Amino acid sequence: QVQLVESGGGWVQPGGSLKLSCTASGTFNATVERAWHRLAPGNRRELVAMIDANGTTHYRVSVKGRFTISKDNTDRTIFLEMDNLKTEDMGTYLCRFQISPKLGYWGRGTQVTVSS
Repeated sequence: QVQLVESGGGWVQPGGSLKLSCTASGTFNATVERAWHRLAPGNRRELVAMIDANGTTHYRVSVKGRFTISKDNTDRTIFLEMDNLKTEDMGTYLCRFQISPKLGYWGRGTQVTVSS
């Protein structure tokens, strides 16, 4: 069993920055990919940013150039640096570790509020 815990959410004014972290505990050998999602209306989990096993990153168009996904050298923690935050970035951010094509684990989320 793998557990993921996010942290780093909070309130920030438009134009501000936050850095989210997601740390995994439990036993796993490797991941196919790791990602950050945001809860959208209807509880859809929108993909925000993803880093694959080779370290290649992919971003939602609306966050390109403002958000950066990275991982630490233990491969158990990923980060999402969010700069120049906008009100439309607000929401609950969840991380996902995909252990295999059919098995993924999710964190419970951390809230990001962007308002003046």
